Amino acid sequence: MANNYTIADVEKAAKNIRKHVLKLTIERNGCYLSQACSSAELFATLYLRVLNLSESKAPRLPEKFPGTPSKENMDYIQGAEYHGSLKAPYDRFFISPAHYAAPVYAALIEANRLDEKALEMFNRDGYSMEMIGANHTPGFENAAGTLDQAISVAGGTAHARKLRGEEGRVFVMMSDGEMQEGQLWEAIQAAAFYELDNLVLLVDINGQQVEGETKKVMNIEPLENRFTAFGAKAVSVNGHDIQAIEEAAKQGEKNKPLVILCYTDPTQGIPYLNERKPILHFVRLKQGEEIDKYTKFYNEM
Repeated sequence: MANNYTIADVEKAAKNIRKHVLKLTIERNGCYLSQACSSAELFATLYLRVLNLSESKAPRLPEKFPGTPSKENMDYIQGAEYHGSLKAPYDRFFISPAHYAAPVYAALIEANRLDEKALEMFNRDGYSMEMIGANHTPGFENAAGTLDQAISVAGGTAHARKLRGEEGRVFVMMSDGEMQEGQLWEAIQAAAFYELDNLVLLVDINGQQVEGETKKVMNIEPLENRFTAFGAKAVSVNGHDIQAIEEAAKQGEKNKPLVILCYTDPTQGIPYLNERKPILHFVRLKQGEEIDKYTKFYNEM
């Protein structure tokens, strides 16, 4: 059970998630660092305090990936196996934004489902530890390269469980840029219609996307009102407040999907990133002074 961990354990895990991804950013000529800053508490809280997962069924050190899946080549470990059993009464956890792969791997390490040495394989040819997640990468239940598709897969899974009378909730994590896509709203409409109170959506609202600030690219607010209008139960929290995230996960309402809007800071824990605003989507550090500055910060974390 996830709740064997204390709040202090979650705080430490969140800090380590940022540290793991900062190390990758320094060593691998760039990474999705701001996403780790914004989502660290979200992932740490879910894996250590909220999700009811069985033990991992996958190796702590991922094996070499056997190549592109095909009819003749399906012999590979699914990313979902790091979440253990997919059967009731255990929870399911779908991750929608594929570029959050690095913080997902870091969270799996902190949840003792992946060995820290696995990060040595990150973005290396021949391994499943890819920078952009897919269904063969640790922690990913589905291919997630196209925005918003995970919510529909999760909704279908939640619907199937309700039809069978099965226990266990279906969680899905999304990013705020995905709120601009129509498929999300169709999926929430369907989830409300089918009364999927076993579906929980968490959104990392860090206010930035590829082109800059979300509010300037395509404003998505007021999100809480919009989700409520579509028939969901919506709760807004500080996405760096571990207890607030955990409590929000308990605030479900009968016959309604639960949406937890986590408002976050994409520079949380690494204040040097403020110098790069508003372009934070992908962080590649310059050789010399900037690399040295971030390396020193990493060593002091």
